[in-house]
Amino acid sequence: MRRTVAAARAGDRDAMRELYERYASRVRAHVLAILRDEHDADDVTQHVFAKLLTELDRYRPGEARFIAWVLRVAHNAAIDHLRRARTVAYGHVSDLDARADDAAEQALAALRTVLASLPPDQRDVLLLTHLVGLSPAEIAEHLGRSVRSVHGLHYRGRAAARVALNDLGSAPATVTRLRPRDWRPDAPMHALSA
Repeated sequence: MRRTVAAARAGDRDAMRELYERYASRVRAHVLAILRDEHDADDVTQHVFAKLLTELDRYRPGEARFIAWVLRVAHNAAIDHLRRARTVAYGHVSDLDARADDAAEQALAALRTVLASLPPDQRDVLLLTHLVGLSPAEIAEHLGRSVRSVHGLHYRGRAAARVALNDLGSAPATVTRLRPRDWRPDAPMHALSA
């Protein structure tokens, strides 16, 4: 296999065709499992092999098996495809809500107010998680932070947003209203969890 990869790197079209014939079905199956759409899986599979024509120099034979590397390239291409499909420009969000009733408009205004009041790092993590759909690891890489700090920012941001929405009277209907916890310094621990 190393000879075939080396030949493909050197521009040998037959070697590239051999790589395609050998791995295309596995790449497509991997991409289909992520995208869950036959046509998108076909498109991304073609894109992966087109990308290999220029990216093959990045493969290091001693670091990973070739199929593992190709599947990583395919995985990244599929995730990029999902992100592009889910990306909604901020300006269009308000257009979608134009037909909403007064209660929905008030809730949207409250949400915008709350998001604007959050520290930028917490707001970014919440938007990247819930609007863009990125994982904590992807957010960490994007923001240059650790995954642990992303989890902390997410937790604090959600908690602050919940309190602020509650204060504005716009908490989700499924959330019980926040109230001070009944706590006494002399109460046993099991009484607090009841």
